[in-house]
Amino acid sequence: MNSIKGIVQNLDVFQVSNPTILSKERVISVDALRGFDMFWIMGGDLAFKGLDNVFHNRISGYIKEQMDHVEWFGFHFYDIIMPLFLFMVGVSMVYSYRKRLSLATSDRQLWKHTLRRIGILWILGMVIQGNLLSYDIHRFHFYSNTLQAIASGYLIATVFVLYLPVLWQAAATVGLLLTYWGIIALIPIGGTTLHAYDPEGNVAMYVEKMVMGQSIGWGTYTWIVSTLNFGATVMLGVFSGYMMQSNTGKYRKFWNYLIFGISLISLGLIMDIWHPIIKKIWTSSFVLFSGGICVLMLAVFYLFIDVWGIRKGTRWLIILGSNAIFGYVAWHLFEKSLVGVSETFFNGLTPWIGEWYDSLRYIGGFLVLYLIMWYMYRNKTFIKI
Repeated sequence: MNSIKGIVQNLDVFQVSNPTILSKERVISVDALRGFDMFWIMGGDLAFKGLDNVFHNRISGYIKEQMDHVEWFGFHFYDIIMPLFLFMVGVSMVYSYRKRLSLATSDRQLWKHTLRRIGILWILGMVIQGNLLSYDIHRFHFYSNTLQAIASGYLIATVFVLYLPVLWQAAATVGLLLTYWGIIALIPIGGTTLHAYDPEGNVAMYVEKMVMGQSIGWGTYTWIVSTLNFGATVMLGVFSGYMMQSNTGKYRKFWNYLIFGISLISLGLIMDIWHPIIKKIWTSSFVLFSGGICVLMLAVFYLFIDVWGIRKGTRWLIILGSNAIFGYVAWHLFEKSLVGVSETFFNGLTPWIGEWYDSLRYIGGFLVLYLIMWYMYRNKTFIKI
């Protein structure tokens, strides 16, 4: 009992309400990794997909395939983009809540900010993919966007982080994963669980159709039941944030991340045997597998940027990462306009650039938005929610 109590006390130094000052190091890799994620969201995927028009070989074909979400089972490179976004929110929560709690006079003040942020993210999600700007209630999709998944996961993680000891936060996260598995695998639809992992026969989709009705989102993606595991993904980021704020040496942190990431990937692959990796319904094996990749990506960025101090060539990523929500919303709302500006400069060059056209116009669209974000960064204009 004394040893368990000691473990709990040691872990609770990471509690965001704990006034203890932990690591004071300035961590640049977090913004850079967030910027890396944003690059693919802001046209990087389409620019790389266009390379197959030029080369038409196995490598370019493989790259094109990896720039799309997997159809159902399995994992492509582009499937890491959304979980990485949620994961990085969790990492940042550790820093932001510790700071806010040092200034807040009550939980009410903190919750006011939290609920405001959730509300804004939700509305922005409806604007981007929920047809809110159609002003037609019959076309609204209430819950169908990454920003809303972030809002849901952020809410769950907030409750865990503010009101549970760190050890119980870990236990509660495991509880989310197991609860989700139980819902999907054990609850029969139509008297059977044989279709538990089919695109249309799973419990998550059944709940989606039952609750959302005509306002259901798009394709075979689910959101309501998947909310449990959105919270788990954000919590994996929270635990990584705790590790980042520890007083251990930089190399020790890197090795801790390496062990943590490999362990999560291994658990995800093992769980995949009976609970498949499926991004579209955000299965628990997907959370573990994608979470492990996120941790390893953070480890690599941390090693190069914060341990070895290799920062040359990373400023553009930091600029993207510093205004990530703005970049995400701007690209999704104005992609056609941004690419249209690019096309103005490239259309006349089509006789010379030929099959490079698709890649170049999306790179150009990205650069238009990047210049706006560079100007904001230079003038210290950061859109905070």
